Amino acid sequence: YLKQIETVPSNRLYYLATSPSFFETTVKYLGETGMIKSRHGEDNIVIEKPFGNDLESAKNLNSEIHKVFAENQIFRIDHYLGKETAQNILFLRFANTIFEPIWDRRYISNVQITVAESVDVGHRAGYYDKVGVLRDMFQNHLMQLLTLIAMEPPASFKANELRNEKVKVLQATRPINLENVILGQYDGYVKTEGVSPNSRTPTYASIKMNIDNWRWEGVSFYLRSGKAMKRKTSEITIEFQAPPHLMFDLPKDYSLTPNILSICIQPDEGIHLAFEAKVPGTDQETQSVDMEFHYSDTFQDTPMPDAYERLILDALEDDASLFARNDEIETAWKLFDPVIKHWEDSDNSIHIYPKGSWGPSEADQLLKKEGHIWRLGCGNHKNTA
Repeated sequence: YLKQIETVPSNRLYYLATSPSFFETTVKYLGETGMIKSRHGEDNIVIEKPFGNDLESAKNLNSEIHKVFAENQIFRIDHYLGKETAQNILFLRFANTIFEPIWDRRYISNVQITVAESVDVGHRAGYYDKVGVLRDMFQNHLMQLLTLIAMEPPASFKANELRNEKVKVLQATRPINLENVILGQYDGYVKTEGVSPNSRTPTYASIKMNIDNWRWEGVSFYLRSGKAMKRKTSEITIEFQAPPHLMFDLPKDYSLTPNILSICIQPDEGIHLAFEAKVPGTDQETQSVDMEFHYSDTFQDTPMPDAYERLILDALEDDASLFARNDEIETAWKLFDPVIKHWEDSDNSIHIYPKGSWGPSEADQLLKKEGHIWRLGCGNHKNTA
C-alpha cells in the first residue's frame, strides 16, 4: 500500500509505540520485509523508552537495531527534552552573558533536580513493579536534565556536537556511592492490584552525584523523583554560594538566604531567580525576593507545542538534536546498573513514606550531611522541602 501511494521519493518515519519486548522483533521484520532501503527517501525510526532494562540489554538492543538502521536513522525519544523549558536550559546558559561566567564550582554550591508526581502508580502497577523509579525516571529523564545543566558549550547546535558534550558529562560522572542513595516506597504500594505483596520496588529515590571535571569539582548534584508525592513538579534548583564577607551590621547568627535560580519544567514552565533585597523601613534587614518569567504570560499569544509534537516534527525533519545517541544511553546505564543490581541482590529494608509527602525523611539527611536542604522555587510552592 505504501509503495502505491508513494509516487515520488518519500521519507518514512516508523514509530515504535509498542511494548519494549517487541522492539527487536519489529525492527527485524521491518528489515526482512524490505521496508527499509527498498526505495529512494529517508527511513527513520523512533523508539520509546525504556531503551533496555540494564547496560547489557541496552547494548544488545542497539546491536540488533544497527543491523537494520544506521545510527543517524535512530531517534530514541525522551519527551522531557521536548518540553520548552528543558530546551531553554541551553539558551539560558549560552545566549546570556550573565549566567555562563558564574556557572561553575566557584559560584554554585549545589544543584537539585526534582521530578515529583502526585499520582501513584495506578494502572501502570504491573509494569512499574518490574522497573521501579531508577529505571523509569533516573537513567533517562533525570540524567538528560543533568547533562543539559552540566555540559560544556558545544561549537554549534548540530545534533552530534550537542550529544558529544552530553556524553562527556556522563563519562565524567563519578560512580554512584551506594551510601548516597535513598530508596523509598509509598505507604500502601504493596496493596495495589498487580503488585507483589512482598515487593521491594522503589517508588522514590534520591541520589547525590558528582561530576569529576574542572567546572564541577566539589559541587553536589542531588536528584530525586517519586510517585504519590506532595505536588506534581519538575524543576531544577541551582543554589549559589554565600557571599564571602558580610559588610552589613547583622547579628552574628544571621544567615542570608542563598541566591536560587529555579528552572521550572512543569507544570508552570518558566524561570525564577531569588535574590536578597533590603526590607523597606529597616536598617539593614534583608528578605529574599523573586524575579519571575512564565512562558504562559510572556508568550500568551504563541501556543506551546506539546513535547511529542516538537520531537516527532524533529524526527520527520531528520534533526536528532533532542534525541539520545547510543553511547549516551549506554553510559547512563553504566552509572545506574551497579545501584540497581545492588538493590535487587540485597535484602535491605526500604524506607516507607506517607502518600502526599516529599518522600522519606532519610532523604533530608542526605543533604543535611553537607549543610544543604531540599529547595523548591517554582509555581505557587516556593519553599524548602
